[in-house]
Amino acid sequence: MEKRLRLAPSPTGLFHIGTARTALFNWLYAKKTNGKFLIRIEDTDFLRSKSEYTKNILDGLKWLGLEWDEEPVQQSNRISIHKDYIKKLLESGAAYRCFTSEEEIIELREEQKKKGLPPKHDNRHRNLSEREIEEFISQGRNSVIRFKIDDKIEITWADQIRGEIKWQGKDLGGDLVLSRRSSGYEIGDPLYNLAVVVDDNSMNITHVVRGEDHISNTAKQILIYKALEFKLPIFSHTPLILNNEGKKLSKRDCVTSIDDFREMGYLPEALANYMSFLGWSPKTSENEILSLNEISKIFDLSDINKAGAKFNWEKLNWINAQYIKKMESSKLSEIIKKYWDNLGWKSPSSDWDLKLTTLLKDSMIILKDAIDQSKPFFSLPQIQEEGQELLKNKESKESLKHILSYLRQENIDKLDQYKAKEIINNISKSHSIKKGIVMKSLRVAFFGCLSGPDLIQSWELLSENKSDLLRIERCLISP
Repeated sequence: MEKRLRLAPSPTGLFHIGTARTALFNWLYAKKTNGKFLIRIEDTDFLRSKSEYTKNILDGLKWLGLEWDEEPVQQSNRISIHKDYIKKLLESGAAYRCFTSEEEIIELREEQKKKGLPPKHDNRHRNLSEREIEEFISQGRNSVIRFKIDDKIEITWADQIRGEIKWQGKDLGGDLVLSRRSSGYEIGDPLYNLAVVVDDNSMNITHVVRGEDHISNTAKQILIYKALEFKLPIFSHTPLILNNEGKKLSKRDCVTSIDDFREMGYLPEALANYMSFLGWSPKTSENEILSLNEISKIFDLSDINKAGAKFNWEKLNWINAQYIKKMESSKLSEIIKKYWDNLGWKSPSSDWDLKLTTLLKDSMIILKDAIDQSKPFFSLPQIQEEGQELLKNKESKESLKHILSYLRQENIDKLDQYKAKEIINNISKSHSIKKGIVMKSLRVAFFGCLSGPDLIQSWELLSENKSDLLRIERCLISP
């Protein structure tokens, strides 16, 4: 039988990394088993659901490389179907109309709180007669539809990640609300636990993979599955993503949406690779740099950990840096050039772009590093204190003076790396100045400090627009 898995996000906010990791696990298992990965947009919260969030989720999935196999399902288009199934539950006696008002529920909660009891509905209208129902309706009281949950029932299932899970009916908070309030004999808009069961059955979902915060929902939904005589899918509950304090990653941790990671300069392949290891570790490979296709071949839901997965920035940065190093310089150059264009930085040629990208790529961690690291090639850097100290050395200024004189005398239009090395060696030998002093002096001239990218390659790039001459000159006229 074909395995069918789904992601069912609510479009009430930006695409969250927790949702993305859930999507990734579903996608990987679907690919591993030659199954299907499907999308259902659960947009029945009309006040909070927005089309721009739906677009953001779908765009984020595509960016990560998680393509789906069938047209996404819009849950809001299926409300009439959900209501039909609620009617079936009413007719079978598995559900009933409950007229408890909001004020009465608040009073019940306060009473339970005083007694130290957990919040739970008392199911007061479970056995109303037709006459009592008519009387409530005639009084203008609205009703929700509740699903009966026997306190004595035990719900069990074999979770692919956590093994056998058991829940007692008495711990599920009383009879479950299936629909929002409505007047008369109408049925209000269906709620999550009913809609998700009906839609998963309709979509022939065979495996439900979602976060551990849904475990109590699974217990409730299993009862609905059985009441509607639907076939149960196989459930798997993944660990939550935790912050450094061991708490659930939230908006308070600042970076949680996929857009945040994208804007910071993380590559989609690297982020997907990293997320795969958030709660899962392969048994058959020690390599941590793997493509999604490679991961899908060794992925198994049973290998996912039960414990929460702590988000590790250092690990993500390391993985991202490895992907940048592996990327073709021509492709990376196209990405980096967009940053330069946005800042109004102009380069002499496309070949120059490629050379600068090749020079910087091994030291980059995220794409945005290209801004700070390439800035000295586009604008004159300020000479730092360490550079000023070096320039006080007589030999330092002498070496720069001789280099400038040579460049002007020879009228060198453009330096290559071979010529740059030759000049440094000749100046050092002919004027008895240590080669290290010559190179440090040039580094201060070019970058204003004693650190930076490869000096020889940098000189080649700076010579192409005569920027090397300007930088050396300013060191000679400074006090």
